[in-house]
Amino acid sequence: MTAPIRPPDIQPPERRLFHTLGIAASGLSAQRLRMETIAMNVANAETTRTEAGGPYRRRVVEMEANDAQPFGGALEAASSDPARPAKPSDPGARSTTTAHEMVATIIGGVHVTGITEDATEGPLVYEPGHPDANADGYVRYPNVRVTDEMVDLMDARRLYEANATVFQTAKAMLRRAIDI
Repeated sequence: MTAPIRPPDIQPPERRLFHTLGIAASGLSAQRLRMETIAMNVANAETTRTEAGGPYRRRVVEMEANDAQPFGGALEAASSDPARPAKPSDPGARSTTTAHEMVATIIGGVHVTGITEDATEGPLVYEPGHPDANADGYVRYPNVRVTDEMVDLMDARRLYEANATVFQTAKAMLRRAIDI
């Protein structure tokens, strides 16, 4: 009797258990980076001269959703016979996909695509005695508005806490499943 073959769009049950952990972990990492970037923006809210010249520019973390791929379609398994590709249900199959590639391509969740600089100009303030004042006595300040950054920080913190709660709940469920 042969083992039933799973359709390629259904993940094996043992891998689905860890799917939620991966999604929550990607959210935790992305929101942590977002909070660090916001903290850097607040710390440089008054920096009128950077190494690149000109005032500090507000930075924004860009994120996008990972396209969740089913395990059956993402893993390339190889059997001991290189001429015959293995099916995921083959007992001797070994995966050629590393754990890092699996997390990056299969888990879903979110990933950071980059940190960009906000292109808007900061305010011009009349301060003729300031060392960075132009000929007319105006100083270009960073485009960082601390109140907006604090709102973004509260949002990132709440999303971080939500992902941490999901992670802890999924971990507790996995522990309970082991006890069964």
